[in-house]
Amino acid sequence: MTEDSGTDFPRGIGRPATGALVHAGYTRLRQLDGVPARDVLALHGVGSKAVRLLQEALAEQGMRMA
Repeated sequence: MTEDSGTDFPRGIGRPATGALVHAGYTRLRQLDGVPARDVLALHGVGSKAVRLLQEALAEQGMRMA
């Protein structure tokens, strides 16, 4: 969990990606369940590495992006 942002996203996604997700209204990993990966990737500050790490974290909890 990233303590300074109040999210439960994986640390490895980086600050720009975390900020972009929070700005878009996502503050919990479970909120990304079913969201198209291309929509997340389209957020300014979110790259392919961040999407991959988010997908891995979702998979560990039995969820996935669309």
